[in-house]
Parts: sequence; structure tokens; C-alpha cells
Amino acid sequence: MQASTLPPALLGVNLPDAGPRSRLIVAMVAALDEKSYASLSVADVVRHARVSKRTFYEHFGSREDCYLATYRAISEAMLVRIAGAVEPGKPADEQLRAATHAYLSTLEESPALTRTFFTEIQLAGVAALAARREVHQRFANLLRTLVAQERRDRDDARELSPEMAVAVVGAINELLLVRIEQDQVEHLTDLSDIVEQLLRALLLPPASAPVRPASSRPPRAT
Repeated sequence: MQASTLPPALLGVNLPDAGPRSRLIVAMVAALDEKSYASLSVADVVRHARVSKRTFYEHFGSREDCYLATYRAISEAMLVRIAGAVEPGKPADEQLRAATHAYLSTLEESPALTRTFFTEIQLAGVAALAARREVHQRFANLLRTLVAQERRDRDDARELSPEMAVAVVGAINELLLVRIEQDQVEHLTDLSDIVEQLLRALLLPPASAPVRPASSRPPRAT
């Protein structure tokens, strides 16, 4: 994949110019489309960016730093896309559905990136894991905002606590990881219904079972 053909939904939000740093982030994306992070080198990145290694090290201290900057840029673009998919004034359940579809469809668009950021990010060290937690927290905060809207529309909707929101994001990502490990990145939107069921199971109380009149209950065994 050449830098000029990268999906605009994933890049552009944090890349306000065509300077060397932005070009290197785009180049990292292109390199990850060809190789796994484990086998990728700085030489691969500068080849796509058409800059020297000296220029690379003027902007990033290491391959890991560039990878982390790329992860942050793409995650920011994804969160913006998810938020943009939610139309104010729509019923809360439609907003949740739109947010879920936006997240899953964005991941589908770039299978190589999705694989590396789900399965290889730990190789980039402690800072990368901290960045992933930060992104997950922001996704959890977005869910809480949507759920707050749901509660305004439905009196019986439960509150989504900060801890539960993080747990929900973790559960969703575990579902995605299983699908990714099965080499089915192109079918992540198939999980939309399951994610919605998960959210509703957590947020809405179970339907109360009808209580039979005492006369219709079977006698107790003696």
C-alpha cells in the first residue's frame, strides 16, 4: 500500500501537514501493511517516507516511538469517526448501534493495522501498553456518554459505572481478538449484534418472570 492510498478514515486527524513527522507516520502505516511489527525496521519506514535515517531520528528516538505515534494518530482518528457516526437527537439505541458499526467497520478497512495493533502492540514496550489503556479508557468514556443518553430515554436503564465501562471495552476487544486470531478481520462487523446484546444485557434489567397465582402452583412435596 502506498502512502497516498491510505484510508482517509484512519489518517488525517492528527496529521495537519505534510512535514517529515507526518510523512513518517504515514510511512509506518504503509510498512505495517507489508510486514509485521516484529520484522519491520527503521529502514522500511524511511523507504516509504523517502527520507533519510537521520531525518527519522530527528523526529523519533526509535522504531517503537514511531509505532506508538502511529497508534495514537490512528486511534484518535477512529474515536473521532465513532463520535461523528452518532447523530444528536437520534434515539439512544440507534446511537449505540451507529457507534458500534463505526468502530467495527473502521477496523475492517485496514486488516494489517488491526492485526498489529491488537496482537503486536505489547512488543513496543510499556509506553505502548499505557497508550492502549488510554485509548480504551477514552472509548469507555464515550460509551458512558451514550449510555447516559439511553438513561434519559429509558427510566429502567442501568447506569454504566466507569469500572463497568472499562470491562465492556475489554470484553468487546476480546471478541475482536478471537476473530482476528481466526484470520477473519474482514468480518468484524458480523459481531455488531453480539456487541449490542452485550450492552443491552448489562444496561437493561431482565424481564420479570410472571408470578403464578398461589392456587395454580404445584403442591409441595411432603
